[in-house]
Amino acid sequence: MSQTASAAKDRDRGKGSKQDRPNLIARIRLFFRQVVAELRKVIWPTRKELVTYTIVVLVFASVFAAIVVLLDLGLGRLNFAIFG
Repeated sequence: MSQTASAAKDRDRGKGSKQDRPNLIARIRLFFRQVVAELRKVIWPTRKELVTYTIVVLVFASVFAAIVVLLDLGLGRLNFAIFG
């Protein structure tokens, strides 16, 4: 077997032919079927857990926002004191 024939055979084996692939609509339907199947595996939080997680996130974000504001004000005043 020549190198050209061998390279063509390897190329065809790796990619697969276009006729082996399902059409676009079938691939989209398969994708959404797989998405729904994965979503069924998810353990969704209860309302109480959701409220708790939301409060934790809001408190955490508020604390860090306050830290950033205080650092910004402090560094701004320091900048003003140094450079007038």
